Amino acid sequence: MIVNAAAVILGGVLLLRFWMQAVRVRPPASISQFTFTLSDWLVRPLRRIVPGVGGYDWASLLGAFLVVALATSLVFLVGASFGEFVRMALHRFITWMVYGLIALMIIEAVFSWINPHAPLAPFVRALNEPVLRPVRKVVPPLGGIDFSMLVAIILLQIFLILLDMVFGLR
Repeated sequence: MIVNAAAVILGGVLLLRFWMQAVRVRPPASISQFTFTLSDWLVRPLRRIVPGVGGYDWASLLGAFLVVALATSLVFLVGASFGEFVRMALHRFITWMVYGLIALMIIEAVFSWINPHAPLAPFVRALNEPVLRPVRKVVPPLGGIDFSMLVAIILLQIFLILLDMVFGLR
């Protein structure tokens, strides 16, 4: 449980680092310092192997996958074949990414209810924008209420169910 919790935190930070750079969002100084301090020890050596290409920080994404693979190996390796291990690690990696997006949307919803002018609100909004933009084209605000986050979360939940089916977990 402790190993899994540490892996989730480190993997989440690495995925956040990748997503911030992919979306080209400048984080507040406190978030930036936390993210880079916690993940530089892994990302810097990986950049020698996997350089950034196309404006994406592939080393952060690879680092997140390695953290997931390590956590998966500690949980699932007992009696599992290598193919099963890779399949479970890939499933957990994609699941972590989707849950990270869902968490960002919930955080944005809480900001919109409690304090839409909070210092982190624009940062979270910018991280969600690439996911919510296509949904907003299909689901316009109704009566001044934006349902795009709710629709996006439902679609991500459906994606998780389909992902489980593809990986043979349902």
